[in-house]
Amino acid sequence: MLITVVFALHIYQTRGAVSGKAPEIRGQLLDGTPVSLGEFRGQPVLLQFWAIWCPVCRLEAGSIHSIARDHAVLSIALEDRSADETRRWMENKGVSYRVILDPSGQISGRFGVKGVPTSMIIDASGEIRFVEVGYTSEIGLRLRLWWVGR
Repeated sequence: MLITVVFALHIYQTRGAVSGKAPEIRGQLLDGTPVSLGEFRGQPVLLQFWAIWCPVCRLEAGSIHSIARDHAVLSIALEDRSADETRRWMENKGVSYRVILDPSGQISGRFGVKGVPTSMIIDASGEIRFVEVGYTSEIGLRLRLWWVGR
């Protein structure tokens, strides 16, 4: 029964998320460096949608930082804060990973993101293989990245 409830909740939370080939993302990192999702082709990537105001996202920040040391990570911050404010928050938290600001929700909208945090694991060919909404453990994300990269 519990497995059924968890599975049903997962389906409900991810109901609007895109599947198949990941839409292209082009933007600027907090330091102004241009970046695109296509740069990560050939390797698995964690695409993380988050916001500073989200308590669960703040809880996951350390895990995302740790994963970014070993795997490709691109994060999309649903923030109306400036790049400097977001960068200062990250420095104060002691985390560092690639961040694109999405103040209008344009990027998150193309991916069907309804809530944060949302984690998407994209395989080497650009296919979205896993979508999780809400808290996901570091080991869970690492296992998914390993799975799509084997």
